[in-house]
Amino acid sequence: MRPTGGHVLGVDSGGSGIRVVLRRVPADGPALTWSSAVPVTVGEQGIDARSLLGQVVPAARELLARAGAERCEAACVGAAGMAALGGELHALLPSALREALGVRALALATDAVTAYAGALGQRPGAVVAAGTGLVALGTDLAPGGGWRRADGWGHLLGDCGSGAWIGRAGLEAAMRAYDGRAGGSPALLERLQAVFGPAPELPGALYPRADRPAVLASFAPEVGRCAPADPVAAGILRRAARHIAEAAAAVCPPARSGREAPAAEPARRTDGAAESGGTYEVALTGGLLRMGAPLLTPLTEELHMQLPHARRVTAAGEPLDGALCVAEALLTGGLLLPADPPMLRIVC
Repeated sequence: MRPTGGHVLGVDSGGSGIRVVLRRVPADGPALTWSSAVPVTVGEQGIDARSLLGQVVPAARELLARAGAERCEAACVGAAGMAALGGELHALLPSALREALGVRALALATDAVTAYAGALGQRPGAVVAAGTGLVALGTDLAPGGGWRRADGWGHLLGDCGSGAWIGRAGLEAAMRAYDGRAGGSPALLERLQAVFGPAPELPGALYPRADRPAVLASFAPEVGRCAPADPVAAGILRRAARHIAEAAAAVCPPARSGREAPAAEPARRTDGAAESGGTYEVALTGGLLRMGAPLLTPLTEELHMQLPHARRVTAAGEPLDGALCVAEALLTGGLLLPADPPMLRIVC
């Protein structure tokens, strides 16, 4: 019989590093956290499980010692690239975490799933995670419904409206101004030269970089700063807002007409569907939102036009909170989010 109490572990692994959180269930105090700016290694075989374990296991042991506990009953590891690059994690993590930390129930999730759980918990709706990249995820929690996903295809094939997309569009407009072509922005050219140096040297400095998406995204704030006075920069952000809203619309479940809540949660409906005519919630999360009004104003307008029946809500938390939410649900047997590999795989 699975215990209903104990310590649970959440892990959030991404391009900016790794974070770990430990909490006792039922909660009797604040969660304990640990973080590192060193990201997990990603190689030809995908995400390096030993690299992740090399940080997570010592960190979890430190947190357990601080909590006066000996083991974790359940854990959720959320990682960027889990769906496409997580084969080694799937193979090695269950036994390694069981032996090292006593983990009895484990969930392996994409960072999109943990972003969803952090933003909306276990409620139906849609979440757009917008940072360097961009991915949208939605579910109606209906039996067999699974996840709806849009974009998240990387800076060469998609991530439309993301920080990398905005930065690339801004740099293109700057290079157009340098060439004297239509659609150029002298203001963005000035910022390009201030940030990267002479414009003709940018391709040679950018193309060999393994972290091109992050370099492109680093220019997105410059587009935001120029937007109030530069129509080209403002136009880029309007197009980005349209792309973000399109991703949300693609994954948002259809508006319900009096349909009942999932049977597993008849008394916990907090999404306001009944009060708002059967609509779903839409939440936005990620560092791109820190750009503020130059992006958020057109984004609000686009969401209203493309999702008139959805209800915009503030994200409750971050992906690390989502990993903890899933781990707690595993422990208590209350997981409602779709266990739909490779998005969310449950290992018991």
